[in-house]
Amino acid sequence: MPANTKYLSSPFQKFLKLTAGLIGGYLVTTSLHLFLGLWLAPQSFLVTMAFSSFIIWASLFVVAFLAKNGWKIWGVYLLISLVFFSPFAYQLLF
Repeated sequence: MPANTKYLSSPFQKFLKLTAGLIGGYLVTTSLHLFLGLWLAPQSFLVTMAFSSFIIWASLFVVAFLAKNGWKIWGVYLLISLVFFSPFAYQLLF
């Protein structure tokens, strides 16, 4: 029995969710690790980052497909990335 079409996303929404999961999840993961790297010791943090980055990225990839709107998840991921990256950028500039 086929799925009910009212529950299916349009192809463009699927594309937005896919790119948000791939690219947006990577941006959030990278900015989070840059944010944490400001306060943690780099020697111990490097090993933790190697394992936690994949787990966080994969989780964010799944979360992107749970959202109803691809634009909203892109906005959320970009906003979170900006919040995590801003202290790192501030330290680079000043």
